[in-house]
Amino acid sequence: MSFATNDSATKHSAGVAITAEEIASGEQKASEETARYALYLGDDALMLGQRLSWWISRAPELEEDIALGNIALDLVGHARFLLSYAGTAWGKSEDELAYFRDEEEFRSVRLVEAENGDFAKTIARQLYYSFYAFELYTRLKESTDATLAAIADKALKEVLYHQDHAALWLNRLGLGTDESKFRMQRGLDELWPYLPELFHDDETTRPLAEQGIAVLPSSLEEPTMTRIREAIEAAGLEVPTTGTARGGDRSGAMSEYRGYILAEMQSLARRHPGASW
Repeated sequence: MSFATNDSATKHSAGVAITAEEIASGEQKASEETARYALYLGDDALMLGQRLSWWISRAPELEEDIALGNIALDLVGHARFLLSYAGTAWGKSEDELAYFRDEEEFRSVRLVEAENGDFAKTIARQLYYSFYAFELYTRLKESTDATLAAIADKALKEVLYHQDHAALWLNRLGLGTDESKFRMQRGLDELWPYLPELFHDDETTRPLAEQGIAVLPSSLEEPTMTRIREAIEAAGLEVPTTGTARGGDRSGAMSEYRGYILAEMQSLARRHPGASW
């Protein structure tokens, strides 16, 4: 499958490096404000990639081992680009930001940190995040920051597959057996309270959005939620009515699972700092 890019995205992306190594060593350096925004997005992708990698060898079908593993790799790739760019503001590498920050320094939303649960719950999380990411990167590829625009243009091509994969499984489970429908509905209900965090504006995103660098999170809520509701209803399921979880921002104050994810992800790098293959 091929995906076309529009002229504007091509214009923004032209001549901009799109490997993590070239971003890190390139001439364009992120401001501290832009770096914090890149951390938001990079941390989301990194945490979700780590969560999804657990399914390798555990998915209900061999094909799903491969599919979820590939999606996890895509997300880690997005994280590499974003953390590499963020690191240019502070003279840090992607590895330093991924492996040597402490729990309270990460800025991921709780949706991506949530436990995998059963397969249906993982698909619910994929549905919510991939539909949000599609709207995010569609707009971010028009960023006045050429590096962010190039990263978004690259990521969007992969997110198109991620959302298609989630929607197909939503329909398969929602329109399947009574048991699959029950589990899919339960997964949707359990994760629904964490969606508002994706659309929370703060002191970092507001001024950057005014400059055309970032996408204002609240501007993504209506298009994202409309498409999510339509997908849920088309699968014969009910749009959840569960309330909003406490917290609502990226401070990590309400994060329950982040420390466990990082303990697994960072242990080798911290035990052997500076080691290479």
